Amino acid sequence: MKKKILFILSLILIISIIIFVPTYNYALSKYGSRGNEVKKIQEKLKAWGYYSGSADGIYGSQTFEAVKKFQRKNNLQVDGVAGEKTLAALGITSSSKPASGNSSNNTDLNLLSKLVYAEARGEPYKGMVAVAASVLNRVANSKFPNTIAGVIYQSGAYTCVADGQINLSPNEQARKAAQDAINGWDPTSGCIYYFNPNTATSGWIWSRPQVMTIGKHIFCK
Repeated sequence: MKKKILFILSLILIISIIIFVPTYNYALSKYGSRGNEVKKIQEKLKAWGYYSGSADGIYGSQTFEAVKKFQRKNNLQVDGVAGEKTLAALGITSSSKPASGNSSNNTDLNLLSKLVYAEARGEPYKGMVAVAASVLNRVANSKFPNTIAGVIYQSGAYTCVADGQINLSPNEQARKAAQDAINGWDPTSGCIYYFNPNTATSGWIWSRPQVMTIGKHIFCK
């Protein structure tokens, strides 16, 4: 009888734990996941050259390896899991939590500020705004990803992503320059490329139509 009572009490305890322990809905896709979020991940990775499979919404081994490659290239934790930071870098709002307009705006401003600080600190203020504006011009151009994160983290697009300087904390001037660009100031008149002629090693960039020089950067289309 005593054993029966102990068994019943243990059973009640287990049921109570299952019912009352809170569950947490983490914003991530991982190996074995399926659905629209996985399809978006695949489409982004394929457009940026990390993934060569089909965007079928199935998180298989090829998607897993592509995510790891993207994470490694962009100084994220390399675990093959598309968690919140990886999704943000891909420019994807997770379907597991509601999107917030203000949060998205703040994320874009912060990331653009980091790009400006990494690529143009020491440049005249107009040159910092110009770098930010060129990113936004790419976002508006159908040949590039249509988000700020997508443009910045596109494979091979920016030196600061490759060498990790994108992770530096931007100063107030960089943030202000990014905000001015978001507000519509474009000193480049629509340019989508820029380079420093003293350090550029790509012959291709010299072939682009040059529009103007601001500080140490030549801006081109």
